[in-house]
Amino acid sequence: MGLFTPDLYRNFAIGFALGAAIVVWQIAPNMTDSLVPQAHAATADAPAAAR
Repeated sequence: MGLFTPDLYRNFAIGFALGAAIVVWQIAPNMTDSLVPQAHAATADAPAAAR
């Protein structure tokens, strides 16, 4: 059993990736709004004859 096993490297990589994702999410929580804009419903107007 060595001091640095492959499991240790994998856990460091997973921890680094999750930590980086959390940092990005904290810095720019609304970053996805520019990628996928909100949907806006169209307004429905009544026909002129029904008024």
